[in-house]
Amino acid sequence: MGGSIGAWLIRAGHDVVLVDTDAAHAAAICENGLRITGPVDEFTVEAYCTDSLRLDPGFRTVLLCVKAHHTAVALNVIGPLLHEDGFVVSVQNGLNERGIAGVVGPERTIGCFVNFGADVLEPGVIMRGNRGAVVVGELDGVRTDRISAVHALFRDFDPDAVLTENIWGYLWGKLAYGSMLFATALADASIADVLESAAHRPGIIGLAREAMAVAAARGVKPEPFDGFDPGAFAPEASEADADASLDRLVSFNRGSAKSHSGVWRDLAVRKRKTEVDAQIAPIAELGAELCVDTPLTRRLVELIHDVEEGRRSQSWETLGALAG
Repeated sequence: MGGSIGAWLIRAGHDVVLVDTDAAHAAAICENGLRITGPVDEFTVEAYCTDSLRLDPGFRTVLLCVKAHHTAVALNVIGPLLHEDGFVVSVQNGLNERGIAGVVGPERTIGCFVNFGADVLEPGVIMRGNRGAVVVGELDGVRTDRISAVHALFRDFDPDAVLTENIWGYLWGKLAYGSMLFATALADASIADVLESAAHRPGIIGLAREAMAVAAARGVKPEPFDGFDPGAFAPEASEADADASLDRLVSFNRGSAKSHSGVWRDLAVRKRKTEVDAQIAPIAELGAELCVDTPLTRRLVELIHDVEEGRRSQSWETLGALAG
């Protein structure tokens, strides 16, 4: 996500410093430029990419694009580098704005929601697989000069970027969809293939319903995006409503060159820990605080851990264990 957004902003004329802990990726970018490939666009920009040890303080706008479970470590670096008027935009999945605000302060934290797909193909080369929703907003929903400027910045990445007064609604909507994506990673199959599987839809629908129930208990009104309809997973919604939303999500994902989730890639390709504890487990934790039971969410976290630690393989059988 960071490389994609950074490349578009550089091409639009913004002064961008890329920071990455992957030394090979950073070196390739500095030597050969940052190349974007895929169906959205093909171009290369000259870019500077470094590690955090070579940064001077004084940053006013920081786009934080790390995995959710790396947020705390990144904030240890970012905090001292922020200008007194600086702020952090959480370009991440999950509810990381809560943790960021706890470190740098809510007044220095901006919410962001993105739903495009991208992968690093090799050092210095990023494939942007599709266009998806891009939304920014102040945590309290106030329309400020600052958030208007951030919105303008993101429109240089995607002209359809949205400025919202309900960023938490988008974040909770993505959280419900994110739980579905984690479920798709339990199988060795594409996002669209899993969402289309009638045999596995009850568990996937149940995950979204649990997230929406917790959001409702917290007084959050989730927002729709890219085929995901939060109302389709409300207590009063029918099975037909949920199926129709999943059908739209299947269509959205069939149109993307990124066929598998980042979670699937973490497990199958990179062989590393996922964001499940930082991104999905909080649904259950926040639900427990309000006496909202989330058994499928807890089971999903367990199964992801099983795959991470080699007790289960990515398979239809493992996905079946979600609701079985």
